[in-house]
Amino acid sequence: MTIDYAHARELMVEQQIRPWDVLDIRVLDVLARLPREAFVADANRTLAYTDVELPLGNGQKMMKPVIEGRTLQALNLQPGDEVLEIGTGSGYLSACMGALAREVLSLEIDPELAVAARARLDATGLGTNVRIETADALTWDTERRFDAICVTGAVETIPARFTQWLRSGGRLFVIRGHSPAMEAVLVKTDGSISDSLFETDIDYLRGAAPAPQFHL
Repeated sequence: MTIDYAHARELMVEQQIRPWDVLDIRVLDVLARLPREAFVADANRTLAYTDVELPLGNGQKMMKPVIEGRTLQALNLQPGDEVLEIGTGSGYLSACMGALAREVLSLEIDPELAVAARARLDATGLGTNVRIETADALTWDTERRFDAICVTGAVETIPARFTQWLRSGGRLFVIRGHSPAMEAVLVKTDGSISDSLFETDIDYLRGAAPAPQFHL
C-alpha cells in the first residue's frame, strides 16, 4: 500500500493538532514539513500520523503528535535559543526543535536509542544543529545554561537540577505527577510554575517514577 505522507501530515495538523489549540504558525509549519514517518520503525510507518503512542524499542515510546505539538508551542522557541532536551527518543522532537531554535543538545540514557536517533537525523538531513549525548539527566551536570529545556518523559516531582540549567528568563517544559492524571507545566528559573498547560498521561523518565507503594 502506498501512502501519501504529505497528505497524512496535512491531516494530522488539521484534524489532530490544530483542534487541540496548537495555533502557533511556526509550530504548525514545522509539523507539516518534517517527515515523522522517517523517525518510526518501518513496521509502524503507516501509523506515523495517527493519534497514538508508537513503540521505539527497549520499552520506550514516541509521544502522540498532539502532545508534541502542545510541547513545541509551550516552549515558544526562538531562532536564537539554545535548547536542552531530556530524552531524545526517536529524534523527531529533536528535529522539530532544531528547526525552531539555534541549537539543541539532547540527552538520551539508552545508547541504542541515541544511535538510532542520530542515524535518523542524518538520513533525513535534519538536525545538523542537534547534538545527542548518551547520559542520565538525573546524574549528568554541566556549567552550560539554556534558554529552554524540554523533558520528554514524566517525573513524579521536578528535579531541582533541571531548573538550575536554565538561563535567566528561561523556561522548562515537563509533565509531572501520578498516572493517569499528570499535569504538563512550564517552570521558571526559580522553580515556580508559570503555566499549567494540560492534563495527560505518559511514561516516566527512567529513574523518575514514584517509588512502588505496598499496601497490606
